[in-house]
Amino acid sequence: MHDGPLDPFRDDPNDPAALLEDAEPVEPLSDSERDAVEADLVELAEFRTALEASGVLGISVECSDCGELHYFSWDLMSANLRALLGEGRTHVHEPAYSPDPDGYVSWDYARGYTDATAALRRH
Repeated sequence: MHDGPLDPFRDDPNDPAALLEDAEPVEPLSDSERDAVEADLVELAEFRTALEASGVLGISVECSDCGELHYFSWDLMSANLRALLGEGRTHVHEPAYSPDPDGYVSWDYARGYTDATAALRRH
């Protein structure tokens, strides 16, 4: 499985990003943060199983920097969470080009949907 878009400068000794320094060093995740991200990965897989067949393309997230919604496919959101576990931060990626907002749901919506369908199966 691929973990998001490939870096076009990967393994290139002339990568222009090599001239940039991280503004802040990445702090390793605490045990509780790691547990939360691992739980998010499990939950995301449940969301995808429940919603993808009905046409949902992924998750929408309100950006704390710009206040706008950003749209993440199931694979990209999963890759971001795995990057957090492995590197302590998400990878840089291009925003979705002209996404159809109707194809994405919020994390809270996905959680509510999966909780409701699980409750219906129990009754």
